[in-house]
Amino acid sequence: MSIDSVFKAYAEEILKDKNVLSSAANIQHGTVSVLTHSIMVAKYAFNLNCLFNLKCDPKTLITGALLHDFFLYDWHNIPKDIAKQGLHGFRHPMVAAENARKVFGITPKEYSVIVTHMWPLTFTRVPFTREGWLVCMVDKFCSVMETLRIEPYSNKAVRKKFIEKRATA
Repeated sequence: MSIDSVFKAYAEEILKDKNVLSSAANIQHGTVSVLTHSIMVAKYAFNLNCLFNLKCDPKTLITGALLHDFFLYDWHNIPKDIAKQGLHGFRHPMVAAENARKVFGITPKEYSVIVTHMWPLTFTRVPFTREGWLVCMVDKFCSVMETLRIEPYSNKAVRKKFIEKRATA
């Protein structure tokens, strides 16, 4: 089984979900949507795991990475009920994890990957799994690249490769 087919097998169900697809409408960093950012975090993390034989569980890694920002709102215009709970950077991992639990019934390990991805900002939620550490580090890398607009990917290209290709297959 090729690396791409393994990634596709674990990502497919998540990337068909209407709530996940709706995140294409919200900008994450620079000009990159939440959907594109999440796909690229998952793809880079999975590729690094394979390249360096990091022994991460592929399902946990891909699921956690794809859903790490599954907060379902535009963080530039936060709904008042969510804003009352604290600043987005500190709060969104818990919101994303709870959404992922409700929609996808994620495992405790996948939940952990999501809630710890903002470490060290959320300094009390330290990753304790290989998958958690990898998603945390790759998320930082992608975020810096997107914020500085050094994107090796575009919303359109990622959507075409990972979303539209599936609809026609």
